[in-house]
Amino acid sequence: MKKYELTEETVTVYGKTLYRIRAVRDFGSVKTGEFGGYIEKEENLSHFGNAWVSGNAWVFDNARVYDNAWVFGNAWVFDNARVYDDTWVYGNARVYDNAWVFGNAWVFGNAKVYDDAWVSGDARVYGDARVSGDARVFGNAWVYGEARVFGNAWVYGEARVSGNAWVYGNAEVFNTRHFFVQGPIGSRDGYVTFYRTKDDTVEVRCGCFSGSLQEFVNQVEETHGGSRYEKEYKLAAELAKVCIRLEGESR
Repeated sequence: MKKYELTEETVTVYGKTLYRIRAVRDFGSVKTGEFGGYIEKEENLSHFGNAWVSGNAWVFDNARVYDNAWVFGNAWVFDNARVYDDTWVYGNARVYDNAWVFGNAWVFGNAKVYDDAWVSGDARVYGDARVSGDARVFGNAWVYGEARVFGNAWVYGEARVSGNAWVYGNAEVFNTRHFFVQGPIGSRDGYVTFYRTKDDTVEVRCGCFSGSLQEFVNQVEETHGGSRYEKEYKLAAELAKVCIRLEGESR
């Protein structure tokens, strides 16, 4: 049995017509006659479970929202994205490309999840955070602020990635002691992120540079040799060695 219908109230996005939905039966906390958000077609929102799109949220293209997931506020879910289980996507959040959000995860604020990224478990992604590439954020992990998690990075467990941190490539972060951010630093007054990898080593992301700790030091010597910036970067690298836990240590 259908739980909603498409109304004649519409919006247009990227040349596509989206229709406001209205509940035609009670389900979950939604009552008959209640208006929801906008979808392009019925394939976007399942008639089964308690999944719902409300507020000014938009779901379109081949995106699907199902099970007990809720998309609300001004959130957008589009392209081939999947939002399901007991997840919430809200605020000004965007989930798109081939991204999946599932489990009990929340994506909100101005956060974006895209490419082939997954956010699952009890994870929270919010603020202006970005999760992209083949990244995985799961468990009880939080990614927020201006943080970026991308490439093949994994962030999970009780990890908190925030501020201006960039966790990238082969990263595996499941504890707050698995990454270290320093800045403003260097000639760019930017931020440098040191993080644990799946190989139990430390890699570095700084501006356009991405590589091992030793490669970073070599690059600093070549670019900033003899300057105060060389000292700043090298001191940060030494501190990262002390702060980042390797060899499977959780604390």
